[in-house]
Amino acid sequence: MKLDSILSPDRTLCGALGSSKKRVLENISQFICQDLSEFNPTQLFESLIAREKLGSTGLGNGIAIPHCRITQCQQIIGTLIKLNEAVDYDAIDNQPVDLLFVLLVPEQAHDEHLNVLATLAELFSDPAFCQQLRGANSSESLYRLAAGN
Repeated sequence: MKLDSILSPDRTLCGALGSSKKRVLENISQFICQDLSEFNPTQLFESLIAREKLGSTGLGNGIAIPHCRITQCQQIIGTLIKLNEAVDYDAIDNQPVDLLFVLLVPEQAHDEHLNVLATLAELFSDPAFCQQLRGANSSESLYRLAAGN
């Protein structure tokens, strides 16, 4: 799977702000809904927070893959965020998170959802790939780096 199949330049943000996990997810929800007006930012935020209450989506090494199922979602949608400053995210290694790949998933896409999560986890476990993303200095360059993989 290539990331550009679920990611777009309009859903890639370099230098996002947020002082906490909750604030980051709130800002991300608003950012996503600027591109996808069919979604409600409050509902999206609440869905992401509800998923986090089941267990942190912080994978370790500064990476998180927040995800949730959304009723009005017709296909898997990705959003890539590089934070200005890492935040405490309750990750499994207790390290702050600075790279997030958010997944919005249709209610019925169970197998596809798991396959995409596995692909993302593998991709973001590559230190060289993560270092490239961390070196990006614009949303455009962040997208190009991610879409090339």
